[in-house]
Amino acid sequence: MIHGQPVKRQPQSEGFTLLELLVVMVIIGLLASYVAPQYFDQIGKSEVKATRAQLDSLEKALGTYRLDVGHYPTTEQGLRALTDRPADEPKWSGPYLSKSVPPDAWGHAYVYRYPSSTGREFDLVSLGKDGQVGGSGLDADISVWDSGR
Repeated sequence: MIHGQPVKRQPQSEGFTLLELLVVMVIIGLLASYVAPQYFDQIGKSEVKATRAQLDSLEKALGTYRLDVGHYPTTEQGLRALTDRPADEPKWSGPYLSKSVPPDAWGHAYVYRYPSSTGREFDLVSLGKDGQVGGSGLDADISVWDSGR
């Protein structure tokens, strides 16, 4: 009280002003636009690494199959020959994989051909994220014969 009169207080606003909220939202948007591409780029790289690791495992299983049987599975037998005995393979000593052949990191089946159409021992390819032949970046085909392993 000043000289017998009560002091009037200004009502204080509670919460944030619209301007403060907008500034915070802009800052969050800027941070998200910086972090999100790097995050999704890392996811893409990890999918490629996982696919390369699966290709390496399949290549080793195919090599073991060849040692036992004397040749790689035919295109018709496919990668299924690594887990299920083909009817016409008496020397088969599998299974050569503990589980069925997984899809690549994008959920697509691997492409296997024997004899090879490229002059290699066999063809074993992931068609990348788009599931189509060719492409670049994450859509690029990944083969057991790629030098990027």
